[in-house]
Amino acid sequence: MNITSFLIYCVIVTFTPGPTNIAILSMAHHVKMKEVFRYVWGVTAVFGVLLSASVMLNSALAAVMPQILAFMQIVGCIYMLYLAYQVYKMDISGDSAQQAATFLNGFLMQFVNPKVWLFTMTVIPSYVMPYYKSSFVLSIFVLVITIVAFLALATWAIFGMVFKSFLQKHLKVTNIVLALLLVYSAIEVSGIVEFVKR
Repeated sequence: MNITSFLIYCVIVTFTPGPTNIAILSMAHHVKMKEVFRYVWGVTAVFGVLLSASVMLNSALAAVMPQILAFMQIVGCIYMLYLAYQVYKMDISGDSAQQAATFLNGFLMQFVNPKVWLFTMTVIPSYVMPYYKSSFVLSIFVLVITIVAFLALATWAIFGMVFKSFLQKHLKVTNIVLALLLVYSAIEVSGIVEFVKR
């Protein structure tokens, strides 16, 4: 097993900008760190759940993956557009950010994120299962990937807190830019780009 390739893949997928990371950055400059981390814990929990499901149901999930992803593309696109609207209308009071910064919202965001489904359902079967079959070893890999995901999310939350005063000083512009990035993510997730390229 190429551990370096495995870790690079995990870091790139979890640390690079995506709808979840953008949402966390947006929340971090509106609410307290404790509240942002409720959302982060919800997101992290889904990583663990989906990775565990990937290990336990690998062959069954591989058979239905195209149908799951097609459904997730539609639901994920709609949810990301809704999230973009929420980010756009957040004000300095942070009321809408407080409503968004919950464990449940973080949990649901990941469940409708096709990027997360694709990553969690392929990383262990592709990188780990060809070399390791032991339940204990597979559990260790699930834990390692979940920790990497948590560290990525925490990094985005801390980044938002560190630059809080700057982001609040340019609040409207920040909200518009973050909302547009979420709209872009929604378009990417929807599959429209691939459809147009055909």
